[in-house]
Amino acid sequence: MRVLIVAQNASTKFGGEALLPLNYFRILRSRQIETWLVVHARTQPELAALFPSEGDRMHFVPDTWVHRLLSFWGGFLPPRLGAPTLGLLNHLYTQVLQRRIVRRLVSEHQIDVVHEPTPVSAKFPSLMFGLGAPVAMGPLNTAVKFPPGFGRSRQNPTIDILIAIGHQFVDFFNRLLPGKIKAETLLVANDRTKQALPTGVQGKIIELVENGVDFSVWRSESTASKQANQQVHFVFLGRLADWKGVDLLLEAFAAVTAQTDAVLEIIGDGEMRGELEAQTARLSLDSRIVFSGWLSQEQCALKLQQADALVLPSLREPGGSVVMEAMAVGLPVIATNWGGPMDYIDSTCGILVEPVSKEGFIKGLTEAMLKLAQSPELRQSMGMAGWERVRENFDWERKVDRMIEIYQQTIDTSQKH
Repeated sequence: MRVLIVAQNASTKFGGEALLPLNYFRILRSRQIETWLVVHARTQPELAALFPSEGDRMHFVPDTWVHRLLSFWGGFLPPRLGAPTLGLLNHLYTQVLQRRIVRRLVSEHQIDVVHEPTPVSAKFPSLMFGLGAPVAMGPLNTAVKFPPGFGRSRQNPTIDILIAIGHQFVDFFNRLLPGKIKAETLLVANDRTKQALPTGVQGKIIELVENGVDFSVWRSESTASKQANQQVHFVFLGRLADWKGVDLLLEAFAAVTAQTDAVLEIIGDGEMRGELEAQTARLSLDSRIVFSGWLSQEQCALKLQQADALVLPSLREPGGSVVMEAMAVGLPVIATNWGGPMDYIDSTCGILVEPVSKEGFIKGLTEAMLKLAQSPELRQSMGMAGWERVRENFDWERKVDRMIEIYQQTIDTSQKH
């Protein structure tokens, strides 16, 4: 089997979607499967260091003045507007250049299947069609709207209107650039993503979870040290953006500090960091909350090993790989009962808080943190249940096992045509 993976970025430093193509390439090559990778040159130094013996299998689209110009102007737009506009144009321009490279590699190396794992958006059009080899895309995942109780309070109405208008043209753009429509196989993370696919999809649709866990990074340590730690240590890990709900977490944690000596560590960076640090000062929580900034995967894993529970108050989380990573380390998880975390957590391994209203959600977060803070036994039992659940369902190695089966099905179906 000869596989070609094409994506915008493959990186451990970019986080999120960029980890997906990197893990596919890493595991496939570790199994001696003939695999090539085509990505943007911005990740070339990192990939060269990670895979020093794979230089001939990695191909890079140069960072052109067009990329730099689109990125520059995109920086002036709010992320929710920049991603589907100038961000999309940047991606499509990259794909124009990638398409030439992919077609050449398909011909030179007799590629059996092309896999486009990112972007995971069910709506982004793709230029990966007519390549000379069948295409598998995904697993895709669809964006999640704010819960009804938060819609008006956390969104810019103008941005909402512009995005809504853009959604009306999704089918048009996917017919103009019909990669998703013509793909032999489309992988979706859940049923809501299946419903969000552009109309007219011709390929086979298969459900497969978007994320996975690399157990060589996210390892569980002995629970004894956690039991001995009398000061309960909560952690948030993620981008500091409005929709992550960290401001609500800070309000909820203020009530927790009135009844416990718990601490909260905020790991990550983003446009909201300054506001969140100011809010921490206003709440007089400087001695109980630490902002650790951006950390590498390995550093994050060590931080989680030293913690007692993860809290993810995100209001529109389509995936939530951090939930699985915390479970892999043996932590119970508190998350929003909305979007991606619902796909991973059940009552044995975490607490899902209903986002009924701002006040109700804050109260629910407080109650969940107090419940875990006051019961080491519950933290331990939930942590163990989460560890078992993630091992059984979300191991990257098992995910690649399934992906190889899907590659073969894709090749077989293409040959029948």
